[in-house]
Amino acid sequence: MSANAVIYARFSSDRQREESIEGQIRECREYAERNGIQVIDSYVDRALSASKDTDKRLDFQRMIRDSGKHLFDTVLVWKLDRFARNRYDSAHYKNILKKNGVRVVSATEHITEGPEGIILESMLEGMAEYYSAELSEKIHRGQKENALKGRNNGGRIPLGYKLGADKKLETDPVTAPIVREIFKRYAEGETVRAIVNDLNSRGLKTSRGCKFAYPSFNTLLQNRKYIGEYRYQDVVIPGGVPALVDEDTFNRVQARMAKNKQAPATAKAKESYLLTTKLFCGECGKIMFGESGTGTGGKVYRYYKCANAKKKTGCHKKAVKKEWIENLVVEQTMGVVMNGPLMAQITDRLLAMQGQESFDLRLLKKQLAEAKKGIENMLNAIQMGIITASTKQRLADLEEQKAQLEQQILMEQIKNPVLSREQIAFFLEQYKNGFLAAHCVGCHYTSCHVQGV
Repeated sequence: MSANAVIYARFSSDRQREESIEGQIRECREYAERNGIQVIDSYVDRALSASKDTDKRLDFQRMIRDSGKHLFDTVLVWKLDRFARNRYDSAHYKNILKKNGVRVVSATEHITEGPEGIILESMLEGMAEYYSAELSEKIHRGQKENALKGRNNGGRIPLGYKLGADKKLETDPVTAPIVREIFKRYAEGETVRAIVNDLNSRGLKTSRGCKFAYPSFNTLLQNRKYIGEYRYQDVVIPGGVPALVDEDTFNRVQARMAKNKQAPATAKAKESYLLTTKLFCGECGKIMFGESGTGTGGKVYRYYKCANAKKKTGCHKKAVKKEWIENLVVEQTMGVVMNGPLMAQITDRLLAMQGQESFDLRLLKKQLAEAKKGIENMLNAIQMGIITASTKQRLADLEEQKAQLEQQILMEQIKNPVLSREQIAFFLEQYKNGFLAAHCVGCHYTSCHVQGV
């Protein structure tokens, strides 16, 4: 049996719970302990199907890549369907593992070595694939049957509807008028922002009980359910749900949205505003937005403006220049971050993080230790008089492997050099001084603070 192994565990969100991961790992570890196997790592994918998302299972793909490092020769799974639930994927990835000297072992399905084990494993994989395909087919068939009958197949109920006793969408007399108002106002030329602000000021809510927001309006205005069209995959039933909006209004809305999409606002500033969602008016407390304007000579001016002042709803706060307020905030922030006690905490944290070796570095060091052990065994054999052509070749291969691993470890360590406390503190101090020098108001010589002049 293998000396080194890794565990692969997975659960699907459709029919399993988070706790199943811990159960899989526990049973795999118990199996390893009974059979004298050393588990060196675990790979876990949560809430992903094995049948359709193999390429998206990030830890699974990482495990396949790591198998090429030859640090383990067994992958332990709770059951074979945790590895893959279709024969093509199973054969494909097992072949990759086999080339890397790794095999897949089930901790709960007792598969013997030899021809009988091959047949049993194939049968288990075939049954898992059959079950997955049959379950998917049943779900799809049931949902399509629901769709043909106009029944809801789950998901969020759109604003303006409610779910009836027969699982069909019905008009909600309370919220349907809101939907009709939104379509009418937008079709007549009112802006989304104006509609959103008005609905929120009246205390109206979305289907989720939240305030209306600008981004969600695209989805609402393009929902064809509002003209009575029920759609599920390839099933389209005109009149499948009660229509809340007439087709003429709906089509005018789509035409206006398409026109606005082709001609976006050109006055919008192209560069990012650092303080977006973080800057608030000192007079009224409302958020301040980044804006831009063009002067008579074509020069672009960028600034932040209070939302209330922009809407002229009582606040008289003047706009502030973008560069000035951003520099001021950055300087104040750096003044807080770069003080004595906090600098010491940052230094301690960076020093601690350095001691955490990457997984790749740990693997390389383990491989190097194994190569050195192999060289030692070969030298012992030579001392005992066991000298053959294969012995010499094996020793030469191990020496070459050792040299390559030492080079790889050196390169990995260069990427993440280990610094002393003094070096980290010196770097932070230089960064602090360099920053202050670059932002020195009224000073034309940016090196003055660095040099201590």
